[in-house]
Amino acid sequence: MKRTIHIKEEAARCLLCEDASCTKACKHGDPARAIRAIRFGNKKNAWRWMEGCSEADIEQAENACIHYDRPLRIRELLDAVKNDAVATDKLPSLGIDFCGIQCENPFFLASSAVCTNYDMVARAFEMGWAGVFYKTICKQEINEVSPRFDAVKEGTSFAGFRNMEQLSENPYEVDFDILRRLKKNYPTKVVVASIMGQQEDEWMELAKMAEDAGCDAVELNFSCPQMRLVGMGSDVGQDTELVAAYTAYVKRSVKIPVIPKMTPNITHMKNPALGACFAGADAISAINTVKSITLSPKSQVSGKWTVSGYSGKAVKPISLHFIIEMAKNPLMAGVHLSGIGGIETWRDALDYIQLGCRNVQICTAVMEYGYRIIDDLVLGLQTYMAEHGIKQVSDLVGKYLPMFEQPSDLDRDTMVYPCIDREMCIGCGRCYLSCRDGGHQAMTFDFATRKPNIDGQKCVGCHLCRLVCPTGAIGISKRFEKHKTSKK
Repeated sequence: MKRTIHIKEEAARCLLCEDASCTKACKHGDPARAIRAIRFGNKKNAWRWMEGCSEADIEQAENACIHYDRPLRIRELLDAVKNDAVATDKLPSLGIDFCGIQCENPFFLASSAVCTNYDMVARAFEMGWAGVFYKTICKQEINEVSPRFDAVKEGTSFAGFRNMEQLSENPYEVDFDILRRLKKNYPTKVVVASIMGQQEDEWMELAKMAEDAGCDAVELNFSCPQMRLVGMGSDVGQDTELVAAYTAYVKRSVKIPVIPKMTPNITHMKNPALGACFAGADAISAINTVKSITLSPKSQVSGKWTVSGYSGKAVKPISLHFIIEMAKNPLMAGVHLSGIGGIETWRDALDYIQLGCRNVQICTAVMEYGYRIIDDLVLGLQTYMAEHGIKQVSDLVGKYLPMFEQPSDLDRDTMVYPCIDREMCIGCGRCYLSCRDGGHQAMTFDFATRKPNIDGQKCVGCHLCRLVCPTGAIGISKRFEKHKTSKK
């Protein structure tokens, strides 16, 4: 039986410490950075930060680990990954055009708590982020609650994140001064002002102030799910006529690109999105947070709960659904898309890009792990492009769109059987249990040898067994024609 360390599981145990003790104890390498590369999908690059390390260095790093349970198995983790990174001089540029604005890479900070003042955004820019959709500016007084965040956790990480935060608490004049200074001091970075008005004159005034501050574009927040004032936030985003009207007002007021931000709290996003496009929108941002409830006592505000926005990994499939709904709409051809929702790794970002987005906005992952994730976002995407001979990011935009069909048009005449790697199987029986109680009773299990088997006569190729296998011991076979059966 093949027993090797589970790379993702062990890397996920890392606490991603600031000023990591393991690295401080390692004289000739940076194990914390190497583990972070593995954690965020860059295992091929992990050895970049460990070259020249001796066994003694790695042993000292392990001994210095401050994990609350047991130290990370750094040596085993590194031994399990190959040292086959692409040479740094072979990595391509990630430059891409968005609404006529040249961006150094497709990674932006989303309008949120991660970009509320000058120092925060400046630090992000210096670390390599291409741009910012600054936290939404309005003319109303914002008075936030406490606590305002809650999380659904998976181990030590966020599976989903709930927030009750609204818009910028700064006076709007202060925010526009911040944006002016950011653009002046970082002219190659992309500065987008996110704004929210209550009537048409406010929308136009704020947009003009953004343009006067030197912003590259203006985002129209039609989607905040927790505004306390009627006629703002997602109240607007659910009304196609209001979306079209406010977009048209702003387009007449400024010359910079206008980017409405859509709400997911609606059945069909295509209606307000089309309204924005017909009114002249240059791009669409999607999505804002999903209305939700969590019931942790620690998240109560003076003993009360409320409905508020949900983000993080859990919402990514929801967001991708809305993205493809817009990307495949011929009436929206030529309108750029900016993807938001559950983006943590370069692979997440690539999913959005291949469904038609020209950039992505990130919030929750930054709140959890810090601006430093930009290193692995950039390196991961560059490595993927180099390995696949892709010269520019724009060549990836929309690559997956032709592969999507309506459910009624999918192939229903063939199937793919799961297949079991006996060497990798540890005999836990999870596949058997799930197939028995939640599938099609197509698995048997020899309790003496602890080995599962697949009954080909009963298997329908649903692949529940593959998804629950903790070791990846179940793969897929070739595609076969289905046995023809008559319905009685």
